[in-house]
Amino acid sequence: MKIVRAELSDTETVREISHETIKAVYPHYYPKGAVDFFLAHHNRENILRDIEAGEVWLISDDGDAVGTVTVNVNEINRLFVLPQYQGKGFGRALMEYAEKLIFGKYDCAELSASLPAKAIYMKNGYTSVSYHIIDCDNGDKLCYDYMKKPNLENQKIIIEKQ
Repeated sequence: MKIVRAELSDTETVREISHETIKAVYPHYYPKGAVDFFLAHHNRENILRDIEAGEVWLISDDGDAVGTVTVNVNEINRLFVLPQYQGKGFGRALMEYAEKLIFGKYDCAELSASLPAKAIYMKNGYTSVSYHIIDCDNGDKLCYDYMKKPNLENQKIIIEKQ
């Protein structure tokens, strides 16, 4: 496993990982209008903007990109692992890497949790702070939780100093 910052030439790779994962996983949790919303949201322009800002990372297995994560300030976004590589530690590695970047500067990490990912985030110390519903095409709804995880190391340091 190797994690590297995505370059402009990786834009299509990030889009393909995102879209392939959404198409394979999300229809089991969301109606078509919500799946289409996710696909439109993770479009080439948004991915390109994040890569240009230096906020996108790729994880590879034997040289092939199999997952991606975007870190915007203290928020984790676009964490996707290709379906055939899920359950093999790639997602956990991306999450730990993103948290390391965030916790080096901020007191908490934040993210919007889709239904398929919510339980995973909860197991990793995230708590829901708000619930949201977006109206999508065909009268469909997209539901998600906004979650936060405190930087427990910073809290430990503060407690030890007192």
